[in-house]
Amino acid sequence: MVHILDYIKNKVLVFDGAMGRELQKKGLPDDVPPEIWNMERPEIIQQLHQQYREAGADAATTNTFGGSRIKLSQYGLGHLVSKVNEMGVRLARNAVGSQGYVVGSIGPTGSFVEPLGDLSFDEAYEVYLEQAKVLVGAGVDAIILETMADLGEIRAALLAAKDAGDVPVIASMTYNEDNRTLTGTDPETAAVVLESMGADAIGVNCSGGPAQLLPVVAKLCQSTNLPVLVEPNAGLPELENGRTVYRETPESMAAFAERFASLGAEMIGSCCGSTPLHTRAISQAISSRKPVQRKTYFPLRITSRFQTVKMGKDFSPVIIGERINPTGKKELAGEISRGETSLLKSEALAQVKNGADVLDINVAVPGTDEPAAMERAVTAVQNLVPVPLSLDSPNPSALEAGLKIYHGKALVNSVNGDDIVLEKILPLVKRYGAAVVALCMDEKGIPKSVEGRMAVAEKILLRAQEYGIPRENVIVDCLTLTASTDPQAPGITLQSVEAVRKKFGVPTVLGVSNISFGLPERSNLNSAFLAAALSRGLDAAIIDPLDRRVSDAFRASAVLVGRDIGAENYIAYCADRSEKNEGKNYREQEPVSVSSLHPLTEIIVRGGKEGIVPLLEDYLAQGFDPLELLNKYLIKGIEIVGDKYGRGEYFLPQLMLAADTMEAAFSRLKPELDKSSMEKRATVIIATVKGDIHDIGKNIVSVMLRNHGFEVVDLGKNVSNERIIEAAIKHRAEVIGLSALMTTTMPRMEEIVSIAKRDNLPVKVVVGGAAVTQRYADEIGADGYGQDAVSAVDIVKKLTR
Repeated sequence: MVHILDYIKNKVLVFDGAMGRELQKKGLPDDVPPEIWNMERPEIIQQLHQQYREAGADAATTNTFGGSRIKLSQYGLGHLVSKVNEMGVRLARNAVGSQGYVVGSIGPTGSFVEPLGDLSFDEAYEVYLEQAKVLVGAGVDAIILETMADLGEIRAALLAAKDAGDVPVIASMTYNEDNRTLTGTDPETAAVVLESMGADAIGVNCSGGPAQLLPVVAKLCQSTNLPVLVEPNAGLPELENGRTVYRETPESMAAFAERFASLGAEMIGSCCGSTPLHTRAISQAISSRKPVQRKTYFPLRITSRFQTVKMGKDFSPVIIGERINPTGKKELAGEISRGETSLLKSEALAQVKNGADVLDINVAVPGTDEPAAMERAVTAVQNLVPVPLSLDSPNPSALEAGLKIYHGKALVNSVNGDDIVLEKILPLVKRYGAAVVALCMDEKGIPKSVEGRMAVAEKILLRAQEYGIPRENVIVDCLTLTASTDPQAPGITLQSVEAVRKKFGVPTVLGVSNISFGLPERSNLNSAFLAAALSRGLDAAIIDPLDRRVSDAFRASAVLVGRDIGAENYIAYCADRSEKNEGKNYREQEPVSVSSLHPLTEIIVRGGKEGIVPLLEDYLAQGFDPLELLNKYLIKGIEIVGDKYGRGEYFLPQLMLAADTMEAAFSRLKPELDKSSMEKRATVIIATVKGDIHDIGKNIVSVMLRNHGFEVVDLGKNVSNERIIEAAIKHRAEVIGLSALMTTTMPRMEEIVSIAKRDNLPVKVVVGGAAVTQRYADEIGADGYGQDAVSAVDIVKKLTR
């Protein structure tokens, strides 16, 4: 057959539909992984593949979604990784023969990768590499990483899949109703990161019904030239008379498939709740369609987990904050040497509050383990602020440590024209999908002429291309030399900025403050030079955002050179400054403050786990009442975080960071509170119901309830009705919190509600989970429904007043 990527150049490729749900219809028990049927009931798996093929599917997705060692180990089957995946491929191949493609399915582990969870990047990589190697060895035509909800996890999985063998890799994520993943990534950011790391196609699957995915697919198609896949659920599952029902008909799914194809999707299938009938309708609607041709030019783009920043002539210039650099900063250098991050976090927050679009991270302190320091710094900053990071080091080991842990597309600062440097750094840039700063210097030093700097820039651009790094992933630094030692230096730099832009069409960046080194009133010179550089086309400036004069020059110059349309950024900048500095002369004016909150409240809001206990010790030593500290400041902090989460200002990473900080605070205060006459809050029993092994959401709710002072007894996952009821009686619980991901396990919730009412237990039942709705909670007689962790806490508070 023609290569799968060649096929979609001329025809839209039809993927198959749901596997797990169809197997449950054929008798698969709730507490048995579908993958085990590859060995125990192979005839059923092969028959289902054949039904999808006969319905018009061009691609069969193997029954290996949960075939990683981590997932299989939850059932005591971790030793069967090879057999499960080999059989999955064999059965799919037997069904489709040479008339269809076999795509190896790899799903999430169910654990968060550091820094959100305990699974290290290297551990995740090895788990995925093991599974991917088996799939490739068994003969798949492609691999699909599907239903991924976390950018950190899919980065590890993508690297592993690419390393496993020479087959195309499709990287597909799942999105919530706000068009972001569980951990806060939008479709454009996902597209940028996954494309830069080598995905051969990107996509979206599962999520909600097809209508919800229309804007996601549109954004994906607008954000990449790679092929795009979409596999929506057949609507959201509902329980009706004890049966799971999906509302989307084959006809409605087919109509949406046509809309997806019109948007530019080249691969279209279906996910949960779909059947071969849905696949037949989709195939009849789109199988003869030619894909929409998409060929868009994209600028240099870097990302955090949460957002994308673009650099180039068609965009506003960018501020790269320079303050996280220990050079000449004894206090910051000392903190880095001690392995602490409090000051570093404060600098990050202050710079973003004062307009930084990107933060430069430099942790090079003599005698310090720089790779470990870089990993700590990136971990501390990336979930604290929403902006992308620039990793600033000539040390390849430090760069790799930061790039591994970073959940986005970083900017590497930097390479130069020295062959040795290029050979060490460019492979890292390529492997981890970063962008890179190209310094116009080499082993001979900094060329004194424009032509010399251009020659070095051209060499780096060509060498980057040899490593597979496209020109749009390179930004050139023409280098700023101090005006005090060479009066001609500023002019050479400015001319070089203009020349690079004209000849190579790539963006430029400068470290502005070097211009004034050794001279008085440095802000005057820095701001004047910055204005001149922006007039020559500079795209990014490495500056101190807290320097009022320099920031003013940046914002005003962007307006005057036509790169702040309607002066929107300038007006917003002035509005932030005006109230605080009203009536002050220029020298007295201050940067925008980070926070006016009490220090204890503020450290919860920004997630300062390592700093919370020392701060509490200070207040306790001064005689503050522990109960007052908890109720007046700490709980207020977690409530602010909850409000920000509800408004979409914070996402799951910030919520978890704050929760971890609150838990550390509560652990320190608990001995003091136990001594007092503090009235204990209600006890809550929390569990994932029998037959369900998914517990990420439940774990977050558990932590959040503890943060708000509740006594929580967490029974774990796959917990029987009897054990839940026994625990509620034993601990005299006021609330039972139940979680279920799968509709097939949701009936356990109704059973527990019924038992509690039958036995007249003085307990309220709150339910939640991916498929659970307010309507379902009402139907089964539950006392509350938690849509997410924040709302679950609110419901429990109301029920226990």
